[in-house]
Amino acid sequence: MKKERTFDLENRLINFSLMIMKIVDRLPKTYNGQHFARQLIRSGTSPSFQYGEAQAAESRKDFIHKLKIGQKELKETFICLKIIKHHPLLTDPILEEALKECDELTAIFHSSIKTARNNLNRAT
Repeated sequence: MKKERTFDLENRLINFSLMIMKIVDRLPKTYNGQHFARQLIRSGTSPSFQYGEAQAAESRKDFIHKLKIGQKELKETFICLKIIKHHPLLTDPILEEALKECDELTAIFHSSIKTARNNLNRAT
């Protein structure tokens, strides 16, 4: 029987995407709200897709490339969330939760990229 992993990045990224979707649904239906909603839904859900693509990477370089795209999307999402908070387009505790999770996921992607690069350099 397969032992369950205590840390599952895929599920964590999916949960983050769901959190982003909740935020988008709560944004006002104003011009600004809709602009940030469209931006946030793209950048905030993309990391889970990039991680899925990385799992099917054709090479270590491709794996690193996919993770780097996910990391860039997380950084974009973080800035978007900060703008939403500081405007404020939304005053909801979910924003703080999303900012914290986004920051942690960015650090995980950074660490994974660093490890993958080190492994690639050792293999060559």
